[in-house]
Amino acid sequence: MTTRTATKSTAPDDQPFDFNLNAVQAEVDLSPFRFLWRTKDDPNRRFSMTHMQDLDVWELMEAAEGGDISAMTGVFQAAMSEDDWKAFRATRLPQYKLKALFKAYREHCGAAEGESQASSDS
Repeated sequence: MTTRTATKSTAPDDQPFDFNLNAVQAEVDLSPFRFLWRTKDDPNRRFSMTHMQDLDVWELMEAAEGGDISAMTGVFQAAMSEDDWKAFRATRLPQYKLKALFKAYREHCGAAEGESQASSDS
């Protein structure tokens, strides 16, 4: 019995395709959102969050399965560095401040309340 090994073809991919996701570029400025928040170690710690449209959708979908608050905190966790998220979570945060922060973040990212970043412009 002969053993066969799968090899990747070196021939160019000349098959037609309907859409090239590799060519898609952001249509908005993806500058990060920055805010100040008092932590135990710093009364004006600067936090930075990745633009909402640049977040990994797979992480967001998993967080959304837990409901609205879970989805909101999932966005914050996905948008912050590990160090920022750790410091953010270590500080007591009233819900009214979380809502205000999320509203400001959505506005920075150009998302209206209740609008998903995945929704179309039409």
